[in-house]
Amino acid sequence: MNTNKKYKLKKRESNGLCRIVALKSFGNVTKGDIGGYLSADTNLSHENNCWIYGDARVSGKAYVYDNAQVYGNARVYGKAHVYGDARVYGEARVSGDAQVCNNVWVYGDARVFGNAHVYGNPCVYGDARVSGGARVYGDAQVYDNARVYGNAQVDGNAQVSGDAWVSDNARVYGGAQVYDKALVYICLHLQQFRHDITATNTHAFIGCEGHTWEHWEANIETIGKNHDYSTLEINQTRKLLQILRGQINAKKDQ
Repeated sequence: MNTNKKYKLKKRESNGLCRIVALKSFGNVTKGDIGGYLSADTNLSHENNCWIYGDARVSGKAYVYDNAQVYGNARVYGKAHVYGDARVYGEARVSGDAQVCNNVWVYGDARVFGNAHVYGNPCVYGDARVSGGARVYGDAQVYDNARVYGNAQVDGNAQVSGDAWVSDNARVYGGAQVYDKALVYICLHLQQFRHDITATNTHAFIGCEGHTWEHWEANIETIGKNHDYSTLEINQTRKLLQILRGQINAKKDQ
């Protein structure tokens, strides 16, 4: 027997997969522990402390390595890779050519698929979906029923939640928060402004403060003064919001 192996496969079960049994102690796994399911030993590295627990399954050409953990009823399949110190658990699914790595947590009923990459320290949870060529990184969070897809990017400390959708080439970053049923088209970081500006079909967000377009139009001066904006800054912000709203209306009419 190859003493470098840290687990062996048990007899293949009716689901077409094999449970794993630890051949030695490592990390928080003790020799003899029974783990989750694999298609083959090519699904889980024999190096470092990665492990599959409980009823979790890793199948197809998917690969879990480094110190990653998959547990609960989670599934990793297709050609997906889960590595670094990533955690995939609950009823979460990672599939296709997706990559989940570093300190990422994917849990609940979340799905990461397609060519999506989630890396850094993000959390993707609830019923959230990250797909296509989307990238979620930094300390970002995507949760509830949010969707991030296409070539969209969510990073920094940004949060996308509720029924919000971020798509195409949109980028949500900094401390932006996108929620409710917003559809994100534009996100700007301009040196002359103190905060990032995120523009959606229904709302605009300046930093962490979000309102409908109508609310901004009626209250920009009061809001600006509450945040110690100068008259010049208020006028610049008002003009930029008007330009962005015009661009979004033009996009919706296409």
